[in-house]
Amino acid sequence: MLEHEIDDYKAKTPRSRALFEEALRVMPGGNSRTTTFFDPYPFYISRGSGARIWDADGVERLDFNGNYTSLILGHAHPAVVTAIQETAAHGMSFPGPSELEIRLAEILTQRIPTMEAIRFANSGTEATMHAIRVARAFTGRSKIAKFEGAYHGTHDWVLVSISPDPAQAGSRKRPKSVAWSAGVPPAVLKHVLVLPWNDLAACTAILEKHAADLAALIIDPMLANAGMIPAREGFLEGLREVTARLGILLIFDEVISFRVASGGAQERFGIRPDLTTLGKIIGGGLAVGAFGGRADVMNFYDPRGGRGRINHGGTFNANPLTMAGGVATLEQLSAEAYARLDALGNRLRDGVRRMLKRKKHPGQVTGTGSLFWLHWTKRRLSDFRSARPDDSTVPQQVFMGLVNEGVLMSQRGLGACSLVMTDADVDRFVEALGRVLDRQI
Repeated sequence: MLEHEIDDYKAKTPRSRALFEEALRVMPGGNSRTTTFFDPYPFYISRGSGARIWDADGVERLDFNGNYTSLILGHAHPAVVTAIQETAAHGMSFPGPSELEIRLAEILTQRIPTMEAIRFANSGTEATMHAIRVARAFTGRSKIAKFEGAYHGTHDWVLVSISPDPAQAGSRKRPKSVAWSAGVPPAVLKHVLVLPWNDLAACTAILEKHAADLAALIIDPMLANAGMIPAREGFLEGLREVTARLGILLIFDEVISFRVASGGAQERFGIRPDLTTLGKIIGGGLAVGAFGGRADVMNFYDPRGGRGRINHGGTFNANPLTMAGGVATLEQLSAEAYARLDALGNRLRDGVRRMLKRKKHPGQVTGTGSLFWLHWTKRRLSDFRSARPDDSTVPQQVFMGLVNEGVLMSQRGLGACSLVMTDADVDRFVEALGRVLDRQI
C-alpha cells in the first residue's frame, strides 16, 4: 500500500530528504512550484539526458513527465543545447529585439495559419492572461467563459472551477463558478462563467443568455489537465459556430495540445479559433509563452505612433536564449517526428489497455498523439466530474509506485512520450505499471 511505497522511497532518497529540509528553511513548503511537491518530499533532480533523469541520490528514472509535457525532444537534446550555447556566447538578454524572435514567430505563424500575428511572453499563464485581456479590449465586453476542470494558468481570471468539490459546484448542466485558490476576489467569480464539457446544448444556452457581456470562451481542446477527456463528435465545431454567431472570441489554449500536430490540436481537429495561446514545447526547455491570432484583434498591441491600446512589457519577453531553443526544437519536429510520436503514444495506450483488461482492473487510459492520462474509475468518461477516481488515494499510490519502479509521470495521471523514447521505453512503462497494480490495488 501507499505506506510501503513511501518507506521504500525514503530509503532510496536520503540526499533529497536532506535538501528538502534545507529548502524548508528558506521557502514556504520548500519549493517554488506547488505542482512538483508531493509527500513526504520531492526528489531533487541533478541532471537529465534523453528520456532519463537522475536525482541527487543517483537514482535513474525514465521520464514520462517531461517537465509537464514541455520536453518533446527529451532532456538536453544536442541541437537545442548547441543553439542555446552559441546564442548565450553573444549575450543572455538585451533591451531590444533580436532576429531570433522573428524566426520563431515565422515558424509558428506558418504552422498555425490562424495566428496571423503573434507576441511572446514567459509562461503559458501570461499567454492566456493577455489573450483574455485583448479579447475584452476588442469586444468591449467584460465576462469570459471557461470549462469546468480546465486549467489555463495561475492568474485570477482563470483560477475558477479547476477541480471543484461537486457538492459546491452546482448542477452538471449549469456549473457554479468556484474559486480554486485563496486570494481570488469574489468579483472574479461574477465575471467568469463555467461550462459543462461535452454538453453542447447546455453550453449554447449559457453562451446565448450571457452573450452581450461575453468577450471570450477559452478552451483547452483536449481538456488536458482535467483528464484529457475527448470532445464528442461535433462538440468543438458547435462551439465554434455559436461563438462566431454571438461575436464571442474563441481562444484555443494550446499550451499542452500544440504537441499533437505540426499545427496543434486546431489542425488535428479542423477548428479555426480567433486566438491561440502557446507555451511549453515552443521554448526548447526554457521559460516561454506566446499568444496570437487575428490581426485585427492583435493590432491592439501595435505601439507605432503611440496608438497601442494595450501595453505589453516584460524584461525577458522573446529573450534570445528562449527563441534559439524554440527554433531548434521546432526544426526537429518534422512530419516523420510527429508520426513517431503518435506511434509511441498509441503503443503505450494500447499496452495499458491490454494490461488492465488482462488484470481485470477498472482503470482506463485516454489521450491523443504523444499525450496520455491514466484514470481509476469504471465510469464512462465524458467530463471532469466523470473522471474523478473512485478512490481518491489511488492516483498517489500509482505515482509513488512508479517512482519506486524508476518511472516518472505526473501525480494526477498525465504523461507524455518524447521523441527520444523507444518502443522498449514504452513497454517498460506498461510493465512497471502492471507491477505497481499487482502489489497495491
